[in-house]
Parts: sequence; C-alpha cells; structure tokens
Amino acid sequence: MSDYCEPVLDPAGDAPAAGIGLCLSGGGYRAMVFHLGCLWRLNEIGLLGGLKRISSVSGGSIAAAVLGMNWSKLGLSPATPTTSAALFRQYLVDPVRTMASTTVDAGAILGGIFLPGTIADHVAGKYDSLLFHGKTLQDLPSDAEGPRFVINATNVQSGKLMRFSRPYMRDFRVGQILNPSLPLAIAVGASSAFPPILSPAEIDLDKYGLAFAPADGTEDLAFAPYTTKLVLSDGGVYDNLGLETVWKRYDTVLVSDGGARFSADAEPHTDWARHAYRVLDIIDSQVRSLRVRQLVDSYSRKVRQGAYWGMWQDASVYKLDLPFACPIARTAELASTPTRLQEMDPTLQERIVNWGYMIADTSLRKNFAGTTIAAPTALPYPASAI
Repeated sequence: MSDYCEPVLDPAGDAPAAGIGLCLSGGGYRAMVFHLGCLWRLNEIGLLGGLKRISSVSGGSIAAAVLGMNWSKLGLSPATPTTSAALFRQYLVDPVRTMASTTVDAGAILGGIFLPGTIADHVAGKYDSLLFHGKTLQDLPSDAEGPRFVINATNVQSGKLMRFSRPYMRDFRVGQILNPSLPLAIAVGASSAFPPILSPAEIDLDKYGLAFAPADGTEDLAFAPYTTKLVLSDGGVYDNLGLETVWKRYDTVLVSDGGARFSADAEPHTDWARHAYRVLDIIDSQVRSLRVRQLVDSYSRKVRQGAYWGMWQDASVYKLDLPFACPIARTAELASTPTRLQEMDPTLQERIVNWGYMIADTSLRKNFAGTTIAAPTALPYPASAI
C-alpha cells in the first residue's frame, strides 16, 4: 500500500490537463510584495504569459488581481510570454508598491468601530480607491485571453472554498453564479479577511444583482441563507497556499509561499486578540508545513511536475551557485515581517521583492523540468540587495 497523501482536501478524480498553474499564498503585504519578485522572474524567463491558471489567497490575491485586470495592457500571451520591464513596472509593480505604502488594517478597524459599515467593508473600499477603481471580475482575462485567475476565500457557512473568477463564483456545496459582476475589491477583500479582526467579510448578493444557480445538481446547501448572503473569511483559513484549484486541474504546479517564519515565543500575549493571532499562526504553520511536505513528495513521485519556493527557506539548500548573496540571517529577517496590511518601508519592500525574485529563480533553475534557465544578471533593486 502506498503511503502517498495528496496535498489537497478534495482530490480530483480525473487526470490533470497539460499546463502550468501558479499558486500565490497568503501573508498580508509581506506575501504580496514577495510574489512581485516571483512574478518578475517568471516574466523574465518567459513563463508568465503561458500560465493557464493563477490561484491566490489573501495577500497573494491583491497582487494577482492587479495582474489580472491589467493583463491586456501587459500584452502577455503564450505567443508573447514576456512583457517589457517598463510595462511590468507600470501595470503591476507600481500599483502594488503604492498599496504596500499605505496602511489599511488599522484605519479599517477604527472605521468599522466608529463609522457605518464593517471592518471588511472599509478594507474593500481602500482596495478599490487605491487599486481597482470599480473594476469587476469581468475585467479579468477570459480563458481565451490569458490564464484563469481564481481568487479564493473561505466560506464560513459551508466550510469550503468560495472561488471568485471571471466565468463564475462557486462553492460546490452551494452552487455557482455565472459571469459575476462582483467588484474585484470585494472579492480581494474577502480573500484577505484574515481573522480574528478583519473577518468576516459579508456579501449581500442582492446588492450586486447576483443569484446562485445549481452547477451540477449535487449541491446540498442550495437554499437561503447560503444562497443570499455570504459570510466569508481569508482564503488561507481553508487553503493557505492557494493550491487546490491548480492541483485539481493541471499537471505542472508552481507554488510561491510568502508565509511567515514561525518563531518560538517565551512570553506569548494573553489578551484575546493577540493570543488569537498566535494560536492561528500555530495552526497555519502546521497545516502549511504538512501541505508543503505533501507537495514536495508529489514532485518526487512524479504525481505532478513543478517547483515550490518559500520565503522562509534557506537558498543554500538548493546547492546552486547563487549570483547574489542570500544570507539566511537576512532572509529570515524578511520572513519575520509581520502579517499586516500596514505601510512598509520602501527599502524593506525592495529587499522582499529581491528575495522573492531570487528564491523563485533558484527553485526554478533547480527543479523546473523542460527548460534551461540562465542565472539572472541583476536584481530588480540592486541598491537594496537582500
């Protein structure tokens, strides 16, 4: 009997299709900026334009949604797998770094206490004013135009994923909404509603003219209030790597993990809010570690192809000649950046981008089959190093 265990809760029965999917984990602004570096390197080596699916949770969903809504402006496609550095900066790097320079969570908490609307409403409002400007899921590329972008949240009612994409919103226990015109800010706000403070994100579907319909007739929760008002939390509560929607579909799985470096704490906080954060961090760390081990095992057993890279890794374990120094003392410091939607120092942003760029490159050069990747000649931000 095999001791192999799949790294998703509900493995697909069908064989995966040929194609590359990318998973962008959660982790607040830290992960959002880390993924910028990974996307930067994927663009340079000609993999970005040929992706079939980009699945994201939490902070990863902020970067993914900006990339998705600007896909046509970047001019990416399988035939044009790389966009220019200037366009990449204009339509992805600059907006995301503007977001990373703005504190959202503290103001949203105060707004949720003293002003009309919930904390999640105020977070989504900030996303919309700074990034999305009224764009909806219908502004993501169609399957004929680019990868399918899947923004994942956790449905607290059903205990399963709620998937936001251009073709549909879907929870397999509730049903689906075809061609939803939900604002991107609302979807990303739900995906990044990390507990206990920013969760839940509640969506009144009537407000957006949306209604669930059966997808295949097997839904067991296809009735109100499941179908009328969604109560959602951070996508990482259910799937902290954003792995499931790619794993079930494609044979090549790339995973960018911007999760924090978990550290011992001799005197953890005992007040309810900070103690809850600590407990949730422990749960996330353990589930993430289990999924990563299972994912890497799937590569070694040839169940899937691909590559994994994590923010807390030691680049030296890949045993490659690194063109730029990545000392573990420095990278561990970056991985310890708090999981917040809090303004980040510009130099810290640049160091995290550089680290995401380097660890993605290192893992791809070591593990990605089918292509030879030359080592990079310059970091995105050379003056900041790592």
